[in-house]
Amino acid sequence: MGKIISLANQKGGVGKTTTTINLAASLAVLEQKVLIIDADPQANSTSGLGFDVKNVQSSIYECIIDEVDAEKVILKTEIANLDIIPSHIDLVGAEIEMLNLPNREKILKNAIEKLKDIYDFIFIDCSPSLGLITVNALTASDSIIIPVQCEYFALEGLGKLLNTIKIIQNRLNPELDIEGFLLTMYDGRLNLSNQVYEEVKRHFQEMVFDTVIQRNVKLSEAPSYGKPVVLYDASSKGAINHMNLAREILQRNSLTQMSQEKNVVIN
Repeated sequence: MGKIISLANQKGGVGKTTTTINLAASLAVLEQKVLIIDADPQANSTSGLGFDVKNVQSSIYECIIDEVDAEKVILKTEIANLDIIPSHIDLVGAEIEMLNLPNREKILKNAIEKLKDIYDFIFIDCSPSLGLITVNALTASDSIIIPVQCEYFALEGLGKLLNTIKIIQNRLNPELDIEGFLLTMYDGRLNLSNQVYEEVKRHFQEMVFDTVIQRNVKLSEAPSYGKPVVLYDASSKGAINHMNLAREILQRNSLTQMSQEKNVVIN
């Protein structure tokens, strides 16, 4: 039985899609069978894996609104063991269309539940909002990864996200757990990055991943080539960071021993 993990933060630009693509690709390289569900109308996970959104025939929108079988929407990527259910701009209107549907918060859960028997990990790339699609994603998930950018306003809005998680735990998905807080865009040359790291660690302690995602040019360039960074430049810091994150995820889920190679250098 696979595990469904949402990547969510209503603050934009914190690295949700970058993490989704590259964590999923790294786990696939480590021989896990992985699916990405692109639940963001911007469809950046879809394009970031080399698919032209204009040519997508069926997407997560059709699964949610038209009850299309999710297995029929899955696309294979160029990485073995990594598949994706793409998104489309039509998803913008899905929340309005879902308003009058019964059990509207559980539509996505019902659509993808059987996929847990096919994949080891399913990652849902959420939009930067706490709307109905994100609520659906969290209701369908076993856990959530919360990317936190190493910037001044890093903790701004986290209280609202944590409150939403608590509501979902109480009303819709009591099994929802926080997989971890992930520090992204870390720059060891900046005191600010170290201050944010210490602040997040102080607030959330063991819930913070040991792995930190550092700022890296190759990591930023890879999506424009439609590739995860492990294919674009496997020796880059971005690729190494995400491979270490993948190993840490496996360790947290008791699937392997953590590599002795450490990725975090906090001065």
